[in-house]
Parts: sequence; C-alpha cells; structure tokens
Amino acid sequence: MHSDATSAADPAEPFPVATVSGPGGDTAAPERLRRVAVASFIGTAIEFYDFYIYGTAAALVLNQAFFPTLDPVNATLASFSTYAVAFAARPLGSVVFGHFGDRVGRKSVLVASLLLMGLSTALVGLLPGYGTLGVWAPLLLVLLRFLQGIGLGGEWGGAALLAVEHAPKRRRGLYAAFPQLGPSVGFFAATGVFWLLSAVLEDGAFRSWGWRVPFLLSFLLVAVGLFVRLKISETPVFAKVMDAREASKVPALEVLRRYPRELLLGAGGMVVAYGLFYTATTYCLAYATGTLGVPRDTMLALSLVACLFLAAGTWLAATRSDGAGRRKLVLAGTAASAVWGLILFPLLDTGRPVLIAVAIGGALFCMGVVYGPMGAYLPELFGTTVRYSGASLAYNLGGVLGGAVSPLVSTRLQAAFGSGSVGWYVTAMAVVSLVCVLGLPETRERELPG
Repeated sequence: MHSDATSAADPAEPFPVATVSGPGGDTAAPERLRRVAVASFIGTAIEFYDFYIYGTAAALVLNQAFFPTLDPVNATLASFSTYAVAFAARPLGSVVFGHFGDRVGRKSVLVASLLLMGLSTALVGLLPGYGTLGVWAPLLLVLLRFLQGIGLGGEWGGAALLAVEHAPKRRRGLYAAFPQLGPSVGFFAATGVFWLLSAVLEDGAFRSWGWRVPFLLSFLLVAVGLFVRLKISETPVFAKVMDAREASKVPALEVLRRYPRELLLGAGGMVVAYGLFYTATTYCLAYATGTLGVPRDTMLALSLVACLFLAAGTWLAATRSDGAGRRKLVLAGTAASAVWGLILFPLLDTGRPVLIAVAIGGALFCMGVVYGPMGAYLPELFGTTVRYSGASLAYNLGGVLGGAVSPLVSTRLQAAFGSGSVGWYVTAMAVVSLVCVLGLPETRERELPG
C-alpha cells in the first residue's frame, strides 16, 4: 500500500524527513525525494527555456529573418502566428504523450518529450532565413515550432506528476512548486542569453547570427536534462496501477467521458496564467521596443527583473497551497490579475524603466500566484489511470485559449484601439478564469490513487 507518512513530517521542514512507503513496501528516503524535485525542476526549466527563446526571437528578429517582404505590422503578426502554432500543437502532444504516460509510465515519456523539444529547438538555430531558402524557410520554421509544441505538450504533465505522485500528501503543493519554478528559470535564462548577446554584439551581428546562439545551446541542455532524468525512478502511485494491471486503454477518451467538467474548467482556470504571461512578456517586449522606442537591451534587462517576481509569486502560492488550499490561492491570483490588467499599460506607456519594471513584474507576480498551485491542483482533479492525459490536456488547452492568441489579439487591439484595450483584454481573461475556478472543488485533501 502507498502511504503518505505525513504525521511524521515536520511542517517546518521543506523536505519531510519521514520515509514514504511505496508499492511492495519499499521506502522513499529524503534523498530520493530531493532527486525527484531536482529532476522535475531541471527538466521543465530546460523545456521552457527552449519554448521561451522562440517567443523572444519572435518579438525581436524572426519577422525580419523569415518575413522580410511584409510590412512591419504584418511581419510581426506573421512571426507571432508561427509562435502560436506550438500552442495549437500542445494539446495533440498532451494526447500522444499522455496516452503513453498513462499506459507505459511517466519517466520514459518525459525522456522522449525532452528529446523532441530540445532537438527541434536546436534545429531552429541552424535553419537558413528567407534570403537563402525563400518560402521554404518560414514553412520549415512552422514545422519545427509545431514539433516544439508537441514536445512541450507532453512535458508539463509528466514533470508535475513526477513531483506530485512521489510527494507525501500534505507536501504535494511544495513538491509541485519545483516543476512550476521551471518556467521562471527558463524564462530568466532565455531572456538573459538574449540580453547578453544584445549587449555585446552590434545590431547587424545580432540580427544576422547572434539570435541563433540561444537555440544552439539547446544541444547542450538536452544532454544535461537526459542525464538527470535517466537517474529517476517511476512514481509509486503509477507503479501501483501497473502492478494491478489497471492502466486505461485510451486515456484521452476516458478523460472526456469521466472528467469533462474538470477538463474544461481546469483549462479555463489556466487561461489567465497564459494570457497574462505572454502579454506581459512577448507582446510587451515587441510593443515597448517597436512602438515606445525603448532600447532592446533595456527591455530585456527589465524582463530579467520581472522574472524574479514570477518566481516569488509561484513559490509563495504553491507552498502556501498545502495549508490554505489550491482553490483559494488561484482565486486570489485571478482576482489580482483582473485588477492588474487595467494598470499594466498605463505604467508601461510612461516609457520610464522603473515603472515598466513594476508593470511587468506585477503582472508576472499575479500570474505566478495563479500558476504556482496549478502544479498540484490540476493533477489532483483526475484519477491515476488518466492523470497524465487529464492534467496535460487541461493545462495545454488553457494555453491555446490564453497563450496562442494573446500576442496576436494584443497586436490587433493596440493598432485599432490603443494600448488600453489590451489591458481590458487581460482583465477579461482573468474574469473567465475566475468563473471557471469557482466551479471547481478544493482538492488538497484528496488521495491520489483512484
């Protein structure tokens, strides 16, 4: 039997000192739990680094490298459209990787998703531009971006389950905080590399070859990620399912049949996290450098500062959710996001670096408060036999609704109605998420098996 051993855990200890009984009576020592936390964190950090460097490049250079024949607005829209392709692919990745994750195991699927994501990212760095390949250049770019989306569609759910299904019951929010910190660190690393290259290279060199360096670094990061992930074990919760031969035959269909409410409302709850993040980062980066005339390296430096706010909000909410509850903290984050949407662009439009940092940092802190508890909340909504598929689909469907269209809609709204309309758009997404989360139950006391 799998037990949590939470009564022996000291609430003050970030990693419980008690052992955790697993299938067959084996025990998970603190060192094993630490290794799982580190593996889930490193994996998501690498995968989200891969994902975010594309967003940064889309905001800064891909319009000129791959769509030079279009006017500036349409080139930016075309660049953001290739960016959106990955979001459309992510639910498909959830179905494919979720199917095998729920039938074969979490660990092997996580290795496959890391390879697909990392190699497709690195190949973007080797892809010639429009001047060399003509129309084939943007077509191949779309293909590689699609493969990125497939890979990331299988990443988050597996990493979250790796942490949550190893964790003691009353520490699931804490352990889920580690994969949830991956995006913060991945975004910081992606932005930092672009900032460094922008600072040391002339503009012509940056646009010619410098932007490719962050993509090529993915070759090295994939090797690091594989080394870490190959050392972890299968989760005790899933091992119990396999021992009992209870694996679902078609997990995605079972999610639709048994958990349609949780799937749709969970996806709706994620909308504001995605929408706020990609508005405050990808779109605001393009808007500030292109429309407000803020220097590129200044905006990248301010984005680095804002990453710290994202990490703080994520960690604070994820770890507090073990005591206060997942639902309460997510609701607080969505409400704060609704307010901040109306503040974001008045601060940004001042053009003053300090106020821009406050604008973006505040937005990412609100996003972190929503995002942090979701690492435990979404997996807890689904049964073990379909948990990989259910949590991944909810997470990534929210990405389609909130992340894929945000830069596109924001670009159109700003051109037609001014920046204030983009703030109202963010607020509207927050209200949608608030209503969806109100329809979900609290889950922190749930047992995971079942």
